Amino acid sequence: MVRRVIAAILDFITVFFVGGFAIAYATGNASGGSFKLEGSTAIVLFVLIAVYFFVFTRFLGGTLWQRILRTRR
Repeated sequence: MVRRVIAAILDFITVFFVGGFAIAYATGNASGGSFKLEGSTAIVLFVLIAVYFFVFTRFLGGTLWQRILRTRR
């Protein structure tokens, strides 16, 4: 049970930063080692996070950290 929670937290952090930087670089909102998303770009990031969890859990046998921590049955 604890590993599932840890996997979910690590997945969220991973997708947030990877997706955030990708969207920020694509829209010109990245500066140095940080990014700033507002309005529609922030909504796109949260949709990306939701799609990541849905697609990976439903169709691909688990998210990245679920597979690493072996929490999928």
